[in-house]
Amino acid sequence: MAKKKKERNAKPELMIGGQAVIEGVLMRTNEKYAIAVRQPNGRIIVKKEKYVSSTKKNKILGLPFIRGIIALWETLNLGYRALSFSANQSLMTGEKAKEKKEEIGALELGITLAISIIFALALFKFLPLLIATIFKSKVGGSNFLFNLIDGLSKFLILILYLVAISLMKDVKRLFQYHGAEHKTVHCYEANKELSVANVKKYAKAHPRCGTTFILLIILLSILFYLFIPLETNFWLKMLIRTIFLLPVAAIAYEWIKLTGKHPHSLLSKILAAPGILVQRLTTREPDAKQIEVAIKALKAAVK
Repeated sequence: MAKKKKERNAKPELMIGGQAVIEGVLMRTNEKYAIAVRQPNGRIIVKKEKYVSSTKKNKILGLPFIRGIIALWETLNLGYRALSFSANQSLMTGEKAKEKKEEIGALELGITLAISIIFALALFKFLPLLIATIFKSKVGGSNFLFNLIDGLSKFLILILYLVAISLMKDVKRLFQYHGAEHKTVHCYEANKELSVANVKKYAKAHPRCGTTFILLIILLSILFYLFIPLETNFWLKMLIRTIFLLPVAAIAYEWIKLTGKHPHSLLSKILAAPGILVQRLTTREPDAKQIEVAIKALKAAVK
């Protein structure tokens, strides 16, 4: 009788990051990333490349609070490239799809990012500020109340946005792959063999998810915006708040990085709790085939 493969006993040294893409999953370590996508014919195509963050190459860029901004930009960059590759592969079959390398141009990436940033600013900066301003003109209140209304508006808009897009069939599948990504990372971090049966046992929510990052930004922004005088002009407020987004994101990154090192502490669990709840909207229970794709991506990333 063949011996069963032993489970890993050593604690994983690699910090795994991931992202759901079209019919696939991106997994990333500090040294490389891998994208696994299932084509219409059922074949899983894996793309693997070396990946070294600028924060590792440059000591200044790797300093606390600077590295968070760099990491955010690199995550967006890599994410759009992964989505471009997965969109191409999910529509193709055969050897040509395997050989084809999809590269998004700098101009195309810039335009896509610009449109996404403008949409995000309009939805999560302009609209909440407008709601808070109208509230102030009708009811009045302190600077804290003004920023609290702004923060609650952002949270409500985020929830409504997630509920709305979750009704779309393609987004539902994307959220299933999101769940597969989290379950697979959980299995890896628990030192268990990466099999479909093992991965299925784990939770589809993860404390290091980008959802937690977004909620931290909303929470921290309430405190940061207290430094903006209440009577400041609307458009100047909008400008200052947009500028504040960078330091707020940098602090949120350090916060998540710190709690990620102590995931079982009470403080880490409390901070992660809101993100875990919201992930009920951004993740769905994956099927075996989707888990198989996530496993392929993670194995390729850690080899």
